[in-house]
Amino acid sequence: MASQELAQKLQRRLQLEESGEAAEGEAEAVKGAAAAGDVEERSCLTASADAELSAKLCRRQDINEGAAQPRRAAVFNPYTEFKEFSRRQIKDMERMFRLYDSGRDGYIDLMELKLMMEKLGAPQTHLGLKNMIKEVDEDFDGKLSFREFLLIFHKAAAGELEEDSGLLTLAKLSEIDVSIEGVKGAKNFFEAKAQALSSASKFEAEIKAEQDERKREEEERKHRRAAFRELKSAFTQ
Repeated sequence: MASQELAQKLQRRLQLEESGEAAEGEAEAVKGAAAAGDVEERSCLTASADAELSAKLCRRQDINEGAAQPRRAAVFNPYTEFKEFSRRQIKDMERMFRLYDSGRDGYIDLMELKLMMEKLGAPQTHLGLKNMIKEVDEDFDGKLSFREFLLIFHKAAAGELEEDSGLLTLAKLSEIDVSIEGVKGAKNFFEAKAQALSSASKFEAEIKAEQDERKREEEERKHRRAAFRELKSAFTQ
């Protein structure tokens, strides 16, 4: 009797272990199917976009999943990248950018751009504001960095903005004297650029003249000190 009961218990345990292994196998199969579904979905996404956009989307997905690290952004120097503008013009643009960057995060978002256009007397619709950002939004984050803000004036100078573009309206209504075609009516953008470079050269010449003047004054002070030492030495002999 006891041996029969023990045999039943052993048989029951074997059945439970077998059913557990089967359930585990089903779970692994489900996981495998899900993974295959993810791969298939990602393949479809890649196939539906061009190669460059697909690579960006895949990298963004890898970053979000922790499979890749975001690249460090290169240091942005507005003076070397936007050479058509003088230092003063870029400083004026920077002041304007900071004025409307109310969040102090280094970006002008949709609501801050809305406030800017209202202050300039040219309010835009929600869709119009989104289209304005989209025209210069190189990193697709839905807001304007300072570099993208400078691109507004760069594109206006190059005549790359449509006449009814909100960005061209922004450039026209800003108080920044950029002296560029499409904003101040310059006949030739390259002439305006040459003028800007000429102004920069004049500025550099003024700095060099000041440095030469300081050197000349220093030389005169050295001569006076040497003459004084010689005179003092003559009296002490």
